Amino acid sequence: MDLAEYIQLVFTDYTLRTITLGTAILGAVTGMLGSFAVLRKQSLLGDAISHAALPGIAIAFLITGIKDSNVLLLGALISGLVGTFWIRGIMNKTHLKSDTALGLILSLFFGFGMLLLTFIQKQPNANQAGLDKYLFGQAATLVESDVWMMTLVTGSCLFVLLLFWKEFKILLFDADYTKTLGFNTKFIDVLITTFIVLAIVLGLQTVGVVLMSAMLLAPAAAARQWTNSLGYMVIIASVFGALSGVVGTAISASQNNLSTGPVIVIVAGVFVLISFVFSPSRGLLFKQIRLLKNRRDLKLHKTLSFMYNIARTHDDISHPHAIKILNNFQGYTTGTLQKLVRKNYVRLEAGQWSLTLEGFKAASNLYNQQDHKDE
Repeated sequence: MDLAEYIQLVFTDYTLRTITLGTAILGAVTGMLGSFAVLRKQSLLGDAISHAALPGIAIAFLITGIKDSNVLLLGALISGLVGTFWIRGIMNKTHLKSDTALGLILSLFFGFGMLLLTFIQKQPNANQAGLDKYLFGQAATLVESDVWMMTLVTGSCLFVLLLFWKEFKILLFDADYTKTLGFNTKFIDVLITTFIVLAIVLGLQTVGVVLMSAMLLAPAAAARQWTNSLGYMVIIASVFGALSGVVGTAISASQNNLSTGPVIVIVAGVFVLISFVFSPSRGLLFKQIRLLKNRRDLKLHKTLSFMYNIARTHDDISHPHAIKILNNFQGYTTGTLQKLVRKNYVRLEAGQWSLTLEGFKAASNLYNQQDHKDE
Protein backbone atom coordinates (compact mmCIF):
# COMPACT_ATOMS: atom_id res chain seq x y z
CA MET A 1 0.00 0.00 0.00
CA ASP A 2 1.50 3.32 -1.06
CA LEU A 3 0.99 6.68 0.66
CA ALA A 4 -1.71 7.91 -1.73
CA GLU A 5 -3.72 4.73 -1.31
CA TYR A 6 -3.41 4.92 2.46
CA ILE A 7 -4.61 8.54 2.58
CA GLN A 8 -7.57 7.61 0.41
CA LEU A 9 -8.45 4.70 2.70
CA VAL A 10 -8.28 6.96 5.76
CA PHE A 11 -11.17 8.98 4.34
CA THR A 12 -13.17 6.04 2.98
CA ASP A 13 -12.53 3.10 5.31
CA TYR A 14 -14.32 3.39 8.67
CA THR A 15 -12.01 1.06 10.60
CA LEU A 16 -8.77 2.63 9.39
CA ARG A 17 -10.10 6.14 9.93
CA THR A 18 -11.18 5.29 13.47
CA ILE A 19 -7.85 3.70 14.37
CA THR A 20 -5.83 6.56 12.86
CA LEU A 21 -7.81 9.24 14.68
CA GLY A 22 -7.74 7.27 17.91
CA THR A 23 -3.99 6.69 17.91
CA ALA A 24 -3.29 10.30 16.89
CA ILE A 25 -5.42 11.69 19.72
CA LEU A 26 -3.95 9.20 22.19
CA GLY A 27 -0.42 10.16 21.17
CA ALA A 28 -1.21 13.86 21.53
CA VAL A 29 -2.68 13.61 25.03
CA THR A 30 -0.01 11.24 26.35
CA GLY A 31 2.74 13.44 24.92
CA MET A 32 1.14 16.47 26.53
CA LEU A 33 0.87 14.88 29.98
CA GLY A 34 4.11 12.93 29.66
CA SER A 35 6.01 16.23 29.58
CA PHE A 36 5.08 16.81 33.21
CA ALA A 37 5.98 13.24 34.23
CA VAL A 38 9.42 13.55 32.59
CA LEU A 39 10.22 16.97 34.07
CA ARG A 40 9.08 15.83 37.52
CA LYS A 41 11.45 12.85 37.25
CA GLN A 42 8.53 10.42 37.49
CA SER A 43 9.40 8.38 34.45
CA LEU A 44 8.32 5.13 36.12
CA LEU A 45 4.92 6.57 37.01
CA GLY A 46 3.38 5.63 33.66
CA ASP A 47 4.71 2.10 33.91
CA ALA A 48 3.39 1.71 37.45
CA ILE A 49 -0.06 3.12 36.63
CA SER A 50 -0.51 1.00 33.51
CA HIS A 51 0.42 -2.17 35.37
CA ALA A 52 -1.71 -1.15 38.34
CA ALA A 53 -4.74 -0.90 36.03
CA LEU A 54 -4.62 -4.59 35.07
CA PRO A 55 -6.33 -6.02 38.20
CA GLY A 56 -9.08 -3.39 37.84
CA ILE A 57 -9.86 -4.73 34.34
CA ALA A 58 -10.01 -8.30 35.63
CA ILE A 59 -12.16 -7.42 38.65
CA ALA A 60 -14.58 -5.41 36.50
CA PHE A 61 -15.07 -8.46 34.26
CA LEU A 62 -15.53 -10.79 37.24
CA ILE A 63 -18.19 -8.51 38.73
CA THR A 64 -20.16 -7.81 35.56
CA GLY A 65 -19.39 -10.92 33.53
CA ILE A 66 -19.46 -8.89 30.29
CA LYS A 67 -16.73 -7.62 28.01
CA ASP A 68 -17.78 -4.00 27.76
CA SER A 69 -14.87 -1.64 27.08
CA ASN A 70 -16.34 1.21 29.11
CA VAL A 71 -16.91 -1.02 32.14
CA LEU A 72 -13.45 -2.57 31.90
CA LEU A 73 -11.74 0.80 31.49
CA LEU A 74 -13.70 2.16 34.46
CA GLY A 75 -12.31 -0.68 36.54
CA ALA A 76 -8.85 0.09 35.18
CA LEU A 77 -9.27 3.77 36.11
CA ILE A 78 -10.27 2.96 39.68
CA SER A 79 -7.44 0.45 40.07
CA GLY A 80 -4.94 2.89 38.54
CA LEU A 81 -6.01 5.67 40.90
CA VAL A 82 -5.78 3.33 43.90
CA GLY A 83 -2.27 2.31 42.85
CA THR A 84 -1.27 5.95 42.35
CA PHE A 85 -2.46 7.03 45.79
CA TRP A 86 -0.79 4.02 47.35
CA ILE A 87 2.45 5.19 45.77
CA ARG A 88 1.93 8.66 47.23
CA GLY A 89 1.11 7.14 50.63
CA ILE A 90 4.24 5.00 50.67
CA MET A 91 6.40 7.98 49.76
CA ASN A 92 4.79 10.27 52.35
CA LYS A 93 4.49 7.83 55.25
CA THR A 94 7.79 5.96 54.89
CA HIS A 95 11.38 6.80 54.11
CA LEU A 96 11.29 4.92 50.81
CA LYS A 97 12.18 6.84 47.67
CA SER A 98 9.86 7.24 44.69
CA ASP A 99 11.53 4.60 42.52
CA THR A 100 11.14 2.01 45.27
CA ALA A 101 7.47 2.86 45.79
CA LEU A 102 6.78 2.78 42.05
CA GLY A 103 8.53 -0.55 41.58
CA LEU A 104 6.73 -2.06 44.56
CA ILE A 105 3.24 -1.07 43.39
CA LEU A 106 4.03 -2.02 39.79
CA SER A 107 5.07 -5.57 40.66
CA LEU A 108 2.36 -6.07 43.30
CA PHE A 109 -0.56 -4.94 41.14
CA PHE A 110 0.70 -6.60 37.98
CA GLY A 111 1.23 -9.89 39.80
CA PHE A 112 -2.28 -9.70 41.22
CA GLY A 113 -3.68 -8.86 37.80
CA MET A 114 -1.96 -11.83 36.15
CA LEU A 115 -3.30 -14.06 38.92
CA LEU A 116 -6.84 -12.85 38.21
CA LEU A 117 -6.39 -13.35 34.45
CA THR A 118 -5.27 -16.94 35.08
CA PHE A 119 -8.35 -17.49 37.23
CA ILE A 120 -10.63 -15.99 34.55
CA GLN A 121 -9.20 -18.30 31.89
CA LYS A 122 -10.52 -21.27 33.86
CA GLN A 123 -14.07 -19.88 33.99
CA PRO A 124 -16.83 -21.09 31.62
CA ASN A 125 -17.06 -17.66 29.93
CA ALA A 126 -13.29 -17.28 29.59
CA ASN A 127 -13.36 -17.47 25.79
CA GLN A 128 -15.49 -14.34 25.57
CA ALA A 129 -13.36 -12.31 27.95
CA GLY A 130 -10.52 -11.42 25.56
CA LEU A 131 -8.75 -9.60 28.37
CA ASP A 132 -5.33 -10.57 27.08
CA LYS A 133 -5.60 -7.77 24.49
CA TYR A 134 -5.07 -5.29 27.31
CA LEU A 135 -1.57 -6.68 27.86
CA PHE A 136 -0.21 -5.69 24.45
CA GLY A 137 -3.11 -3.70 23.02
CA GLN A 138 -5.34 -4.24 20.02
CA ALA A 139 -6.00 -1.04 18.13
CA ALA A 140 -8.35 -2.79 15.71
CA THR A 141 -10.98 -2.96 18.47
CA LEU A 142 -11.29 0.83 18.61
CA VAL A 143 -14.75 2.13 17.70
CA GLU A 144 -16.07 5.62 17.15
CA SER A 145 -17.26 5.96 20.74
CA ASP A 146 -13.70 5.30 21.95
CA VAL A 147 -12.39 8.09 19.72
CA TRP A 148 -15.01 10.50 21.05
CA MET A 149 -14.04 9.55 24.60
CA MET A 150 -10.36 10.21 23.83
CA THR A 151 -11.31 13.54 22.26
CA LEU A 152 -13.32 14.50 25.34
CA VAL A 153 -10.46 13.62 27.69
CA THR A 154 -7.92 15.46 25.52
CA GLY A 155 -10.12 18.56 25.40
CA SER A 156 -10.66 18.44 29.18
CA CYS A 157 -6.95 17.99 29.75
CA LEU A 158 -6.12 20.95 27.50
CA PHE A 159 -8.70 23.12 29.27
CA VAL A 160 -7.32 22.24 32.71
CA LEU A 161 -3.74 22.85 31.56
CA LEU A 162 -4.63 26.30 30.29
CA LEU A 163 -6.67 27.07 33.40
CA PHE A 164 -3.96 26.03 35.87
CA TRP A 165 -0.91 26.64 33.67
CA LYS A 166 0.76 29.04 36.07
CA GLU A 167 0.23 26.72 39.04
CA PHE A 168 1.47 23.67 37.16
CA LYS A 169 4.55 25.52 35.97
CA ILE A 170 5.49 26.85 39.41
CA LEU A 171 4.87 23.48 41.08
CA LEU A 172 6.97 21.74 38.45
CA PHE A 173 10.09 23.83 39.04
CA ASP A 174 9.79 24.86 42.71
CA ALA A 175 7.21 23.12 44.92
CA ASP A 176 8.34 24.91 48.10
CA TYR A 177 7.95 28.33 46.49
CA THR A 178 4.48 27.30 45.31
CA LYS A 179 3.47 26.65 48.93
CA THR A 180 4.76 30.05 50.05
CA LEU A 181 2.54 31.70 47.42
CA GLY A 182 -0.51 30.09 49.05
CA PHE A 183 -1.33 27.55 46.32
CA ASN A 184 -2.80 24.19 47.27
CA THR A 185 0.05 22.05 45.99
CA LYS A 186 -1.64 18.79 46.99
CA PHE A 187 -4.72 19.58 44.90
CA ILE A 188 -2.63 20.61 41.88
CA ASP A 189 -0.50 17.47 42.15
CA VAL A 190 -3.55 15.20 42.46
CA LEU A 191 -5.22 16.95 39.52
CA ILE A 192 -2.41 16.41 37.04
CA THR A 193 -1.75 12.87 38.31
CA THR A 194 -5.43 12.01 37.80
CA PHE A 195 -5.30 13.18 34.19
CA ILE A 196 -2.14 11.12 33.63
CA VAL A 197 -3.93 8.05 35.01
CA LEU A 198 -6.95 8.74 32.80
CA ALA A 199 -4.82 9.12 29.65
CA ILE A 200 -2.96 5.89 30.42
CA VAL A 201 -6.19 3.98 30.99
CA LEU A 202 -7.56 5.20 27.66
CA GLY A 203 -4.44 3.93 25.91
CA LEU A 204 -4.54 0.42 27.37
CA GLN A 205 -6.93 -0.78 24.68
CA THR A 206 -4.67 0.53 21.92
CA VAL A 207 -1.12 0.01 23.18
CA GLY A 208 -1.54 -2.29 26.16
CA VAL A 209 -0.29 -2.46 29.74
CA VAL A 210 3.27 -3.44 28.85
CA LEU A 211 3.97 -0.67 26.31
CA MET A 212 1.79 2.18 27.58
CA SER A 213 4.58 3.83 29.57
CA ALA A 214 6.56 4.30 26.33
CA MET A 215 3.70 6.32 24.85
CA LEU A 216 3.79 8.57 27.90
CA LEU A 217 7.54 9.07 28.02
CA ALA A 218 8.97 8.77 24.49
CA PRO A 219 7.34 11.86 22.90
CA ALA A 220 8.17 13.96 25.97
CA ALA A 221 11.78 12.75 26.08
CA ALA A 222 12.16 13.57 22.39
CA ALA A 223 10.59 17.02 22.80
CA ARG A 224 12.87 17.84 25.74
CA GLN A 225 15.88 17.73 23.44
CA TRP A 226 14.57 20.56 21.24
CA THR A 227 13.59 23.27 23.74
CA ASN A 228 14.01 24.70 27.23
CA SER A 229 10.48 26.15 27.29
CA LEU A 230 7.73 24.17 29.02
CA GLY A 231 5.08 25.47 26.66
CA TYR A 232 7.00 24.54 23.54
CA MET A 233 7.90 21.19 25.05
CA VAL A 234 4.24 20.31 25.63
CA ILE A 235 3.37 21.31 22.04
CA ILE A 236 6.29 19.42 20.48
CA ALA A 237 5.60 16.33 22.60
CA SER A 238 1.96 16.37 21.49
CA VAL A 239 3.02 16.61 17.84
CA PHE A 240 5.54 13.78 18.23
CA GLY A 241 2.92 11.64 19.98
CA ALA A 242 0.29 12.28 17.31
CA LEU A 243 2.78 11.59 14.49
CA SER A 244 3.84 8.37 16.20
CA GLY A 245 0.22 7.24 16.23
CA VAL A 246 -0.45 8.14 12.61
CA VAL A 247 2.82 6.79 11.19
CA GLY A 248 2.64 3.64 13.32
CA THR A 249 -0.92 2.97 12.17
CA ALA A 250 0.07 3.53 8.54
CA ILE A 251 2.99 1.10 8.77
CA SER A 252 0.85 -1.48 10.55
CA ALA A 253 -1.94 -1.15 7.99
CA SER A 254 0.44 -1.48 5.05
CA GLN A 255 1.91 -4.77 6.26
CA ASN A 256 0.36 -8.06 7.30
CA ASN A 257 0.62 -9.40 10.85
CA LEU A 258 2.00 -6.20 12.37
CA SER A 259 0.43 -5.18 15.68
CA THR A 260 -0.37 -1.48 15.73
CA GLY A 261 0.59 -0.79 19.37
CA PRO A 262 4.19 -2.07 19.20
CA VAL A 263 4.74 -0.34 15.84
CA ILE A 264 3.55 2.98 17.32
CA VAL A 265 5.98 2.59 20.22
CA ILE A 266 8.85 1.79 17.81
CA VAL A 267 8.05 4.92 15.76
CA ALA A 268 8.04 6.98 18.96
CA GLY A 269 11.42 5.46 19.79
CA VAL A 270 12.72 6.55 16.38
CA PHE A 271 11.66 10.13 17.19
CA VAL A 272 13.61 9.87 20.44
CA LEU A 273 16.70 8.55 18.65
CA ILE A 274 16.55 11.31 16.01
CA SER A 275 16.13 13.95 18.72
CA PHE A 276 19.04 12.60 20.78
CA VAL A 277 21.33 12.72 17.74
CA PHE A 278 20.22 15.74 15.69
CA SER A 279 18.85 18.24 18.23
CA PRO A 280 20.84 21.49 17.74
CA SER A 281 21.21 22.26 21.45
CA ARG A 282 21.46 18.81 23.08
CA GLY A 283 21.98 16.42 20.18
CA LEU A 284 25.02 14.15 20.27
CA LEU A 285 26.03 15.12 16.74
CA PHE A 286 26.07 18.86 17.39
CA LYS A 287 27.72 18.32 20.79
CA GLN A 288 30.53 16.48 19.04
CA ILE A 289 30.82 19.22 16.42
CA ARG A 290 31.04 21.86 19.15
CA LEU A 291 33.63 19.76 21.00
CA LEU A 292 35.81 19.46 17.91
CA LYS A 293 35.46 23.17 17.23
CA ASN A 294 36.46 24.03 20.82
CA ARG A 295 39.48 21.74 20.59
CA ARG A 296 40.51 23.37 17.32
CA ASP A 297 40.10 26.85 18.78
CA LEU A 298 42.11 25.82 21.84
CA LYS A 299 44.98 24.62 19.64
CA LEU A 300 44.92 27.90 17.73
CA HIS A 301 44.96 29.92 20.93
CA LYS A 302 47.79 27.85 22.42
CA THR A 303 49.90 28.25 19.31
CA LEU A 304 49.16 31.95 19.06
CA SER A 305 49.88 32.36 22.76
CA PHE A 306 53.31 30.73 22.49
CA MET A 307 54.26 32.80 19.47
CA TYR A 308 53.10 35.92 21.30
CA ASN A 309 55.22 35.11 24.37
CA ILE A 310 58.28 34.79 22.14
CA ALA A 311 57.49 37.82 20.06
CA ARG A 312 56.81 40.24 22.90
CA THR A 313 60.29 39.62 24.34
CA HIS A 314 61.79 40.94 21.13
CA ASP A 315 61.60 44.45 19.83
CA ASP A 316 61.14 43.22 16.25
CA ILE A 317 58.82 40.26 15.79
CA SER A 318 60.21 39.72 12.29
CA HIS A 319 63.79 39.54 13.58
CA PRO A 320 65.59 36.39 12.37
CA HIS A 321 66.37 35.41 15.96
CA ALA A 322 62.68 35.50 16.93
CA ILE A 323 61.70 33.58 13.80
CA LYS A 324 64.37 30.96 14.52
CA ILE A 325 63.00 30.37 18.04
CA LEU A 326 59.47 30.02 16.66
CA ASN A 327 60.49 27.50 14.02
CA ASN A 328 62.58 25.42 16.43
CA PHE A 329 59.57 24.87 18.73
CA GLN A 330 57.84 21.51 18.18
CA GLY A 331 54.71 22.13 20.25
CA TYR A 332 52.38 23.08 17.41
CA THR A 333 51.29 21.34 14.25
CA THR A 334 51.59 22.44 10.65
CA GLY A 335 47.80 22.24 10.28
CA THR A 336 47.28 24.67 13.15
CA LEU A 337 49.83 27.09 11.70
CA GLN A 338 48.18 26.92 8.29
CA LYS A 339 44.85 27.86 9.86
CA LEU A 340 46.55 30.86 11.48
CA VAL A 341 47.98 31.78 8.06
CA ARG A 342 44.47 31.85 6.62
CA LYS A 343 43.47 34.21 9.44
CA ASN A 344 46.52 36.38 8.56
CA TYR A 345 47.90 35.89 12.10
CA VAL A 346 50.98 34.04 10.85
CA ARG A 347 52.95 34.24 7.60
CA LEU A 348 55.03 31.58 5.85
CA GLU A 349 58.03 32.83 3.92
CA ALA A 350 60.87 30.69 2.62
CA GLY A 351 59.71 27.80 4.75
CA GLN A 352 59.82 29.93 7.93
CA TRP A 353 56.84 30.79 10.14
CA SER A 354 56.57 34.24 11.65
CA LEU A 355 53.96 36.17 13.59
CA THR A 356 52.24 39.05 11.78
CA LEU A 357 51.38 42.37 13.38
CA GLU A 358 47.70 41.44 13.20
CA GLY A 359 48.41 38.13 14.95
CA PHE A 360 50.40 39.94 17.63
CA LYS A 361 47.45 42.25 18.32
CA ALA A 362 44.98 39.32 18.40
CA ALA A 363 47.16 37.45 20.90
CA SER A 364 47.54 40.57 22.98
CA ASN A 365 43.74 40.90 23.15
CA LEU A 366 43.47 37.30 24.35
CA TYR A 367 45.89 38.02 27.17
CA ASN A 368 44.05 41.19 28.16
CA GLN A 369 40.75 39.30 28.32
CA GLN A 370 42.35 36.62 30.50
CA ASP A 371 43.82 39.26 32.81
CA HIS A 372 40.37 40.82 33.27
CA LYS A 373 38.90 37.40 34.17
CA ASP A 374 41.64 36.81 36.73
CA GLU A 375 40.90 40.17 38.35
